[in-house]
Amino acid sequence: MNASTNNLPLTLRITNSGFTLIELMVTIAVLAIIVGIAAPSINTQLANQRVKSTTATLANALKEARVESVIRRQEIEVSYDDESHTIMIKVDNGSNEDEIATYQYNAKSIIDGDDDIKFKPNKTADDETYTICDSNEAASPREITVSKLGNVNTQLGGSC
Repeated sequence: MNASTNNLPLTLRITNSGFTLIELMVTIAVLAIIVGIAAPSINTQLANQRVKSTTATLANALKEARVESVIRRQEIEVSYDDESHTIMIKVDNGSNEDEIATYQYNAKSIIDGDDDIKFKPNKTADDETYTICDSNEAASPREITVSKLGNVNTQLGGSC
């Protein structure tokens, strides 16, 4: 194999080493096209992940409030604030409210539903449905339903 390359003239051996400018430009152009096609899909995936994360955070807070109401034998309230992007679990001690826990959710996520829900010590709750959306409208919304018995269920669907 070495013998055949040694027999080539010096000019042919030199021109076959490396890439030409045109080859590099074509490669960069193809990569730019691939990135341009993939970018919207990646943005949608990120938006779906934000919705999924916010849904999990709210569902866990609701489940925690349900358990706390039974353990403490007190009414527990879960509320959220769209401006500070927090979910709060509070217990009403007559004249003041004690905060049990606070959770943050993504600023691009939108929770639609009643601002607060109460879980009672007799294992019941307000009947409520929450819809979680994203600022990117291509994301798939999710719903959280709380039944009168305090059961918390999540599912795909809803409208933003």
